[in-house]
Amino acid sequence: MNNLYYDLSASFMKALAHPTRVKIIERLKGEDELCVCHIYEDLELEQSNVSQHLKILKDKGILESRKDGLKVMYKVKYKETIEILNLVKNILATELKEAQENLRGD
Repeated sequence: MNNLYYDLSASFMKALAHPTRVKIIERLKGEDELCVCHIYEDLELEQSNVSQHLKILKDKGILESRKDGLKVMYKVKYKETIEILNLVKNILATELKEAQENLRGD
């Protein structure tokens, strides 16, 4: 593999590496697309804050958007991104279970 692959992979992961961005993707999971107004309302965050995170996700190709009149609609570009987050969730659940078993075993 060349360095470009590693750089792009790290950049993609870095874009996912923020709790608000994970929340945004989780909110979009199961939706064809969603208006930015619903995203920031549902997450109970300021629109400017959500917009900054949406821009990062869009710039990295994780999300895509389209205008619908005055609304901006967002969706997850590749469903594999949701699979990545599901894998992380499964790993964390396994680690938690192992930690609980270790505490009970001591």
